[in-house]
Amino acid sequence: MYLKSKDLLGLKDLSADEIEFILETAKTMKLILTTKNKKTPHLQGKSIVTLFYENSTRTRLSFELASKYMSASSANISASVSSVAKGESLIDTGKTIDAMGTDVIVLRHPLSGAPHLLAKHVKASVINAGDGMNEHPTQALLDMFTIKEAKGDIKGLRVAIIGDIYHSRVARSNIWGLTKLGAEVCVAGPSTLLPPGIEKTGVKVFNTIQEALIDTDVIIGLRIQLERQKKGLFPTIREYARFFGLDEKRLVLAKKDALVLHPGPVNRGVELTSSVIDCDRSLINEQVTNGVAVRMALLYLLTRRRSNEDIN
Repeated sequence: MYLKSKDLLGLKDLSADEIEFILETAKTMKLILTTKNKKTPHLQGKSIVTLFYENSTRTRLSFELASKYMSASSANISASVSSVAKGESLIDTGKTIDAMGTDVIVLRHPLSGAPHLLAKHVKASVINAGDGMNEHPTQALLDMFTIKEAKGDIKGLRVAIIGDIYHSRVARSNIWGLTKLGAEVCVAGPSTLLPPGIEKTGVKVFNTIQEALIDTDVIIGLRIQLERQKKGLFPTIREYARFFGLDEKRLVLAKKDALVLHPGPVNRGVELTSSVIDCDRSLINEQVTNGVAVRMALLYLLTRRRSNEDIN
């Protein structure tokens, strides 16, 4: 089986079979991470470039490590120290990278749709590492991999996504992916942080965290984007934590074996209390490990697809 597109731009356009294929491949890749010698020839002779127009720690580093673990030639470009700072357009930057024989460009950009635009103008495979308020597909894939690894299957699970749904590209990708794999997804957050018409995506919407947590199998907390607080979307950080923060008392409302996830970085005491972050049901650190495995899988599958096209 091969992925249908040369690019990974979002989960909205992926089929359930393709998502399952990626997750199965990630299982094999995680075995590599548990060995003492984290070096395989899967991407030998391939070149990977990370092009980030926004700051990142987890996503960027995991892509870079994934490339190196599989023996690829890798390079990273920050917009602030590249020709972008001189006014070069995204398309021109992409074409320059493409002309250097690059196989995969990993792009993070503040504007929604930027990876889709770039993909139309380069031969390289483009992976969306987060575009504006649209999607963050690799984060959702690692979330689903973490859930499936712990629960065995995603179908039939009740997943609650709590927090700033409106600004969250992580939430959007998770909603597309989880619903395609048969999960029941519900969301909760302040009314000002819930996108209008979100019910149309097939999720259940709750105005209180207590309602959303009842009988939940998985809880995904989202980072409150403090930079948005200037817009007055909720009274204060303390007020948010009081009504929508996840603490041990509220965790009791979920199932006894409910998992706690968060894409990071976590604002301790705001989205989650320290006791929840560090409890035995929290898989936040495991998510980081799984992020490398999932990105290894994607790099491998996209370059394998390209190699197969070249042969044909």
